[in-house]
Amino acid sequence: MLVLYIIGSLLLFAADQLSKLIICKLVQPVHTVALWQNVFHLTYLENRGAAFGILQNKFGFFYIVTVLVIVAITVYIVKKRPRSRCLNVSLTLLAGGALGNFADRLFRGYVVDFLDFRFINFPVFNLADCFVVCGAFLLAAYIIFLEGKGKKSMEINKTE
Repeated sequence: MLVLYIIGSLLLFAADQLSKLIICKLVQPVHTVALWQNVFHLTYLENRGAAFGILQNKFGFFYIVTVLVIVAITVYIVKKRPRSRCLNVSLTLLAGGALGNFADRLFRGYVVDFLDFRFINFPVFNLADCFVVCGAFLLAAYIIFLEGKGKKSMEINKTE
């Protein structure tokens, strides 16, 4: 599982960084490109904070939190060797997304955001953000609906 986690996280990281490289080359000079006018645009934005622009310029905080999250996920996978596909995918998404935005902060001094859904007036975001949000939702679903189900069924079988 560790190998799949590492490969998956690195592939997600690479996809995020490649998308940002393309946006920097093609969209940054013109700032925004309407793919569907007033619905979906590619808009170059430099985000020096977290989601929705909160915690502006708190780079030390972001570096520490990101390193702690990556280390915690990796240690968990090495020690627990989780068998749940849902849990493994969620942790891989979280790590890949965290690495993508971490690299931006470290090498650029800001995170490149570009996905601009104007029809719902939503803040501009990037692929790494998508990975983190999807990973968090999957992790929550795992904890709420799946964690402990195997243990409960084993306990029921023991009492019968």
